[in-house]
Amino acid sequence: MESTRTIMKKSMNKPLISILLALYNPNIQWLEQQLYSLDNQSYDNIELVIIDDCSEDISYKVICECIERCINQLQYQLFRNEKNLGSSKTFERLTQFAKGKYIAYCDQDDIWERDKLLILKQFIEEEEALVVCGDVTVIDNDGNIIADSITKVRKRHVFKEGYNLEQGLLYKNFVIGCTMLINAQVAKSAIPFIDSMVHDHYLALYSAVYGKIAVYHKPLVFYRIHESNQTSVMAGVRTKKDYYEKRIIPFYNRIREISSRMRINGTDEALCWAQARINYYNGDWRSGKVIWKHRNLNKTTAIFELVSARMPEFLFSRIIKLIQEGRL
Repeated sequence: MESTRTIMKKSMNKPLISILLALYNPNIQWLEQQLYSLDNQSYDNIELVIIDDCSEDISYKVICECIERCINQLQYQLFRNEKNLGSSKTFERLTQFAKGKYIAYCDQDDIWERDKLLILKQFIEEEEALVVCGDVTVIDNDGNIIADSITKVRKRHVFKEGYNLEQGLLYKNFVIGCTMLINAQVAKSAIPFIDSMVHDHYLALYSAVYGKIAVYHKPLVFYRIHESNQTSVMAGVRTKKDYYEKRIIPFYNRIREISSRMRINGTDEALCWAQARINYYNGDWRSGKVIWKHRNLNKTTAIFELVSARMPEFLFSRIIKLIQEGRL
């Protein structure tokens, strides 16, 4: 199913930027705010491509009406998946549809600064980078500012930039998807996306293998943190079983797929560490020696898992809650 609006652009002398927006059960008020911020971008050669990933709580008609009401300046296309694909595969499909020279990935619940694309387009060309990303202003459900940097609420978030960042990106992502601007040829060559990775993490890793990542250190997005954030810290984790299924097994699967598709130094060591984590959480305490031996791959995770696997369930759940609240 497709809905399309084409509007004459103010200028066709600048390269086209494709904003790719994935929707699933959006909060309509938040979606309106996001759409208005996209429609009011100062950069004047933009296409907006939207896919609804089979929303269940919000009707497709309501979504269509919201977009029609809020988008008045941009040309856009709206599609609906035939079945729910999840965010990463939906963003993969959006990437295939993109016609621009650059791609900006977009979430349904944030608000973009008016000059976001104008600034990032200039920045990616100045830096000669494959992808640029940046910081965010953190807001709550009601749009109130919580922090002027993601590093204020996620204490372990560290931005990195330059070349040869792929080994670190095997373990931890620093690229926030809604702040990205990426060379479209790079993004398209990365298809198919890896199932066990969030799209921004995968594209950051892929870009690092082939070139430079640059960081624009001033926030250009109001980033809304709420309970349903897919990429919130320890999202969906309450119990040890949750942690095992959402953090340990996906990492193992991810490293296996990465090693089969890209040449990155250190994947053998990463796979050894990933297997030891599985064994340890299944009660093979001897595997703790392997985790400790390779602790420098991700010291925080290694220490947490060596301790948490032996904790009583109630204590584990309490610590997870503190981490999710940013208090640990």
